[in-house]
Amino acid sequence: MDREKMVEELVKLVGKENVLSSETDLYLYGYDASLFRGKPDCIVLPGSTEEVSKIVKFAHEAGVHVVGRGSGTNLSGGTIPTQGGIVVHFSRMNRILEIDIENQRAVVEPGVFTLALKNALARYGYVYQPDPASEKVSTFGGNFGENSGGPHCLKYGVTTNHILGAEVVLYNGDVVHVGGKTLDNPGYDLTGVLVGSEGTLGIATKLILRIMPKPEAVKTMLAIYNTLEDAGKTVSAIIGDGIVPATLEMLDRLTIKAVEESIHAGFPLDAEAVLIIELDGLKDGMERLAERIMEICKKNNVREVKAAKTEAERMQLWAGRKGAFGAIARLRPNYLVCDGTVPRTKLPEVLTKVMEVGRKYDLSIANVFHAGDGNLHPLILFDERNEEELRKVHLAGSEIMKLCAEAGGTISGEHGIGTEKKKEMLFVFTPQDIGAMKKVKMAFDPEDIYNPGKVLPEIQE
Repeated sequence: MDREKMVEELVKLVGKENVLSSETDLYLYGYDASLFRGKPDCIVLPGSTEEVSKIVKFAHEAGVHVVGRGSGTNLSGGTIPTQGGIVVHFSRMNRILEIDIENQRAVVEPGVFTLALKNALARYGYVYQPDPASEKVSTFGGNFGENSGGPHCLKYGVTTNHILGAEVVLYNGDVVHVGGKTLDNPGYDLTGVLVGSEGTLGIATKLILRIMPKPEAVKTMLAIYNTLEDAGKTVSAIIGDGIVPATLEMLDRLTIKAVEESIHAGFPLDAEAVLIIELDGLKDGMERLAERIMEICKKNNVREVKAAKTEAERMQLWAGRKGAFGAIARLRPNYLVCDGTVPRTKLPEVLTKVMEVGRKYDLSIANVFHAGDGNLHPLILFDERNEEELRKVHLAGSEIMKLCAEAGGTISGEHGIGTEKKKEMLFVFTPQDIGAMKKVKMAFDPEDIYNPGKVLPEIQE
């Protein structure tokens, strides 16, 4: 369809002020936090489920692609409009619709920031547990699409463990409801299918979330190591001892340097690695658990363990961890965030091999990751103006994903597949597996309206 005609029709549906089509707008909505770029035909800002339904129905009838978008913080090219079409941006659908303390549920629109809900829940003494590092700006629609995690996913699970239901607009504009406030709904678990589908199956316009009372007590410790290997062994030893902390986060020397220059979190610059270890739960018994963790750290050659004595000290440690990705920008103009998961016992071995990949391609790699569940985030540093360096970055990233797969892990823990890792899907799935997933895609979106060209690689018949 002619772009001017498309814009004209969409203006009729949502109003002129809610349709963007200037060259500047098309550029700004053509990229996310990945290394990829695209160009939409226009951007639409709906204000309700009804408007989303009308937009999608129009796109379906006109044969135009639709890409849902929140803040664009996703790291694998999931919101890149690779084949043009309409970007549906949810900044106007940003209301917390319900906080139901009695049933421990909340209902939100997709444009709500993760931290906005947490702040609203705090006054009730409740919390939404998934905590992506980008929670200040990441939205629930994106969390839903990518099945986002965060430091607390070790103990509490990722997004799919906390979304109980959704209102979803299908490829033809029909609106359906999956799941609900109750547990164990009958029928197929369509909520589970949709969470993590990266906008390729439908667009969620309302989400029903599980919320929990805040823990009675929290204890946060910083363990300092002279080697990455000892830090990695500590992680396995803690879990192997039957202790499941709320978080087990690791930063390496290069990341520590960037964080300290930017945030001054109190990480020692001469350490090769630090672990942020946090316990939460009942106050009774917490000191005993903390002492046991300190013993395990000592057995694995910890240099020092510091406990946060105040809430301010705790928040400073977390500011260092959650600000790590931003701080890395001080080291090089660009970086590629890899996202792979391995069995915890394989962490030391895989980390060693990751650094070997960096040396092979003459690239610096910083490491910051959810060590407790084996979710690595090697950050490959480069300058995109150097085309040869950029080429090597893509090769190195793919090689790191292969290392994770060969170690018995997988190629994404929370950042999704998007545009970036389609071919790497074959590291962990057979062509038959991919074929089965394509049948699911066809069942939900037979005309490939939603987010085309993402997640699933093309398979030669």
